[in-house]
Amino acid sequence: MKFSIKLLALLPLLSLNVLAQQKSQNFSVKTMKPVDQVNVFLGSSADHGQMSPAASAPFSMLSIGPQTYPKTHTGYEYLAKKFEGFTHNRFEGVGCQGSGGNIFIKPFLGSDPAASELIKVAEKASPGYYEVGFENKIKASFTVLGKAGKHAYQFPKGSKGFYLDLGYAFNGAFVAESHEVNGNTISGWITSKTTCGVGKYKLFYYMEIDGNVSWKVIGEHKMIAMLNEESTSVGINVALSAVSVEAAKVSINKTPFNIVKEKSKADWNTSLSKIAVNGDLESAKLFYSLLYRTMQSPYVISETDGTYRNTKGEIQKDKEIRYNGWAIWDNYRTQLPLLSLIEQDRYAGMVSSIADLYNSGKKDYAGQNEPSNTVRSEHAIVVLLDAYRKGYPVDFNKIADSLVKEVNGLDYKSPDKALESSYDNWALAEIFKILKNKEKSDFYLNKALEYKKYWNKDFKDMTKNDVDRMQARGLYQGTIWQYRWFVPYDFKGLIELDGGVESYLAKLDEFFARDLYNHANEPDLQVPLMYNVTRSGYKSQYWMHQLAADTVIQNYFNDNSRGIGSYIGKIYRNQPKAYLRTMDDDAGAMSAWYVFAASGFSPACVGWPVYYLNVPLFPLLTYNLPKGKTFTIETENFGAKNKYIKAVFLNEKPFKKNYITQEDINSGGRLKIVASAVPVKISDTENWISDLTNNFKK
Repeated sequence: MKFSIKLLALLPLLSLNVLAQQKSQNFSVKTMKPVDQVNVFLGSSADHGQMSPAASAPFSMLSIGPQTYPKTHTGYEYLAKKFEGFTHNRFEGVGCQGSGGNIFIKPFLGSDPAASELIKVAEKASPGYYEVGFENKIKASFTVLGKAGKHAYQFPKGSKGFYLDLGYAFNGAFVAESHEVNGNTISGWITSKTTCGVGKYKLFYYMEIDGNVSWKVIGEHKMIAMLNEESTSVGINVALSAVSVEAAKVSINKTPFNIVKEKSKADWNTSLSKIAVNGDLESAKLFYSLLYRTMQSPYVISETDGTYRNTKGEIQKDKEIRYNGWAIWDNYRTQLPLLSLIEQDRYAGMVSSIADLYNSGKKDYAGQNEPSNTVRSEHAIVVLLDAYRKGYPVDFNKIADSLVKEVNGLDYKSPDKALESSYDNWALAEIFKILKNKEKSDFYLNKALEYKKYWNKDFKDMTKNDVDRMQARGLYQGTIWQYRWFVPYDFKGLIELDGGVESYLAKLDEFFARDLYNHANEPDLQVPLMYNVTRSGYKSQYWMHQLAADTVIQNYFNDNSRGIGSYIGKIYRNQPKAYLRTMDDDAGAMSAWYVFAASGFSPACVGWPVYYLNVPLFPLLTYNLPKGKTFTIETENFGAKNKYIKAVFLNEKPFKKNYITQEDINSGGRLKIVASAVPVKISDTENWISDLTNNFKK
């Protein structure tokens, strides 16, 4: 009896030891693949990311995914059991109730689609693949490679078919369609409203169903394809194009399903392996799940022969791959800078595509002839300046007049618009400096400096009772407290406006002490980095670690609630309810923020090729760069409590700067960050600070 008691007492200890061993399991690209760590269900429940598990390929306009009831912005809710069918595109992680959801298809049993319920009993998914099984024994699987995809269905014997609704789109965005049925194929085009319903996009498609089918029209844009009753396995090939039905047909992939699935997985693994992390396995799973989200958009819109449609709907041709599907206001500070490092071949085409928007009559939101779904493109001028300074070719002479027209038409009516417009004026001043046009450079520099007038009017006095109120004084999103820091182009001037360094630091301290920071949206994303312009950079190191990996308090959400139901916990979690309530991933913006923080460096000011340092979330990371170069970040004394930088070495030499540049990274080498649990409260590093009146010096 005593032995039994001892054994029972020992069992919990053994279990705890096993759990401890499991928790300490490490990830290395030498023994495991990044693609196998991705959780595609992250952020797919409620308003906690607005992401979906749809089968997709890197930067592909085609994503085949489930339509559930109820749904979220991408058509899918993780907790839902009832499925309505499947659709072929969606814009991951954006607001305005979502968009996409074209070419709706529902497998059904019997002769009446409405009478055949799809109730989920099991599902699984991974990059490039999605599978679900239903109570009625239908099983559906999808894979995507490039702009082509494959459906694979398992049915019981008996009457069955597919219901198609070509007039379906999320958020009531359908506009028009035209289709042609020919034997077992259906093809045509669909026009839908873009995200937020401002503009319209047109996509072309070609779809072929295995075997003989009989078609029946049951309503406008709606039809049934009845299948052979003896068939138990049915496949569908589908492809999309921004150019034509013929181009979509050429893209159809008739390779067997499992081979395409494995090729898609391999492509994703190649893309995800651009950053190799070494460290805790659970941390690696979160990292790669978020890195995966940074590679969904923009979309490739050109064909293999170089043809594409511009935003006027005109057919063009170029040897460079072209892209569309922008959410620049959301992701210009995080996702696009990340792609400038890890997708350098692609990024050159993205930059050319952004510049080409100015040749096609660029608008802040979408136009009426978009080649793909898209959102918005404010601050594209800043992205182009940033790309140029990172070594990407931009022909500013060709688009100078269009840049001037855009900047001259900027809005200053609300406090946030005034600061954001000043950012674009600064970018144009820098572009004219590059073009050696001093007169115009000085003119737009002076326009940029007018931000001080607006700042003094709305952001200097923080004693007014509306400074912590969402959307006060006509702000689009955010509060006066959150927007007062939005001067990334002139932190030196901001410190002067705020009464000097001590006053500036006191306000920053108050901002964080009162939990006024809002990670649910973009307006104040740069604020955790803003201690870096002072000698108190350790506070930035603290907050970057805290927000990325530790418990925080968040009071502000995008539904205007404040102080009620405060969130206390981690923001980034590897689960369906991954983010804060109302927090969208915004086309990879918030995922890329995490990837940077985890890597140990983050963009200081888009427009300058500069990144502030912090302690990484892994003991070792490697960025795999073009031409076989690598940039490795090693953390000495790595540990959960060691969130402060004690010393830095670049290629084994002491590095006395609080920042690195794009050139430092692209040159390859090894950055060693010595971490400490004790902050260096007065640093002696060379600190980078943005300044409207001086040139950048390395």
